[in-house]
Amino acid sequence: MTTLRLVREDVRNFSVEARRVLFHVPTSSLFELDGLGAEILDLFENRDEVSEGDIRARFDGRHEPATVVETLQELLNLRIIGEGHGRLPVQPVRINEFPLSTVVLNVNTGCNLSCTYCYKEDLASPAQGERMSLDTAIRAVELLLAEAADRRSVNVVFFGGEPLTHMPLIRDVVDYAEVRGREQGKRIDFSLTTNAVMLTPELIDYFDAHRFGLTVSIDGPRELHDRNRRTVGGKGTYDVVAEKARMLLARYRSRPVGARVTLTAGVTDIVGIHRHVVEELGFFEVGFAPVTAGAMSAFNLSGDELESVFVGMKALGRRYLEAALRDENIGFGNMHQLITDLSEGTSKTLPCGAGLGMVAVDKAGGVNLCHRFTGTDVPTFGNVETGWDKGSLANFLEGAANRSGTVCDTCWIRRLCAGGCYHEAYSKYSDPMHPNDHYCNLMRDWVEFGIGIYSEIMRGNPAFITRHVAPRRGNR
Repeated sequence: MTTLRLVREDVRNFSVEARRVLFHVPTSSLFELDGLGAEILDLFENRDEVSEGDIRARFDGRHEPATVVETLQELLNLRIIGEGHGRLPVQPVRINEFPLSTVVLNVNTGCNLSCTYCYKEDLASPAQGERMSLDTAIRAVELLLAEAADRRSVNVVFFGGEPLTHMPLIRDVVDYAEVRGREQGKRIDFSLTTNAVMLTPELIDYFDAHRFGLTVSIDGPRELHDRNRRTVGGKGTYDVVAEKARMLLARYRSRPVGARVTLTAGVTDIVGIHRHVVEELGFFEVGFAPVTAGAMSAFNLSGDELESVFVGMKALGRRYLEAALRDENIGFGNMHQLITDLSEGTSKTLPCGAGLGMVAVDKAGGVNLCHRFTGTDVPTFGNVETGWDKGSLANFLEGAANRSGTVCDTCWIRRLCAGGCYHEAYSKYSDPMHPNDHYCNLMRDWVEFGIGIYSEIMRGNPAFITRHVAPRRGNR
């Protein structure tokens, strides 16, 4: 046997409650190490190379040679250790197909609120909003159906502005899409995110009849929500949003309803917000979105505030674990997502499905990476009327998949993060390709924390994953 090297960039090992857990970076797989496996990895801790003599000196007389060889072979098969080589060469990603599952329709740039932190560059008042035409929407639906390949189920998302300001279009699109879906043997699901102000019993019943996936934007109790989520005249909206949310949750039956919370300067009480939104208002789940790179720096979380957010997320994560061991789901969306990625072995070369599984269509029919880019100066990738530009989109995505020479290249969470949100990078660095390295350390710490939570769930109540985490994808 020649000397062996540890491929440090492809492995991370942790101690979880006196147990050793190995994270295999290329596949995002987790393995619990036995005593021998942990000892072998420890042998490489402070050495560039380990020889056969080093192995004999450590293990002869303590472990059967065949057992040592077997464990070494398992690590060799994973390419965690190797005979004189490092990482496998990274093969360039080639994008030849765009198997869409989702199209986002930016139905109106107008919004009935004037939230102070809104990132939408094309946002307007309801009277000045530019509305998507039915013809453009139909062409977008046809693009989705044409590119969906063999998918049995696809999703149409209505976005804005506030999508409820253009309900006639939404109704017409639903009528059209349901007919076309039946013709092609595909189930078409519908989703939208709303500020809830315009909800009525009739609208709720309509959404219920068509099984919409609904998410409500709400930032917590009154004193936090009303800081930023205001009317055009500057009045807080908590009272009306909470009233409409209670009506929605009491009336809606077809799917669980989630809440989306935007965390900005001064709005960082993760545990308190969760308690209010889930336990007091009754939402099924809440997801938190920290703002670190908005155009208006006054609303961005400072370094200390961002750290406090992750402290709060870990405090809520520990409550999530306690509940999971009791086989209860407390509806913490961010932890759900991380546990999903770990349980499924998510291994990404791109940060999300933007441009590949999902595109957003703006009011003029332009094909955008995602809904966050509509109205920005980032070039679109063709148009649903004249044809979308797959070549340019493929070039963009192939470039995004290549993170060599950046902080992502050797980062141990690179296959879970893949550089982070394009729009976050665009807002922070004016470049959607730039890695989101302003919160890398916090993200690594969050993933390490999540690995501990996942390991404890798998040890104490693995059925929680099957009963509460896996079905979540079907509910959204």
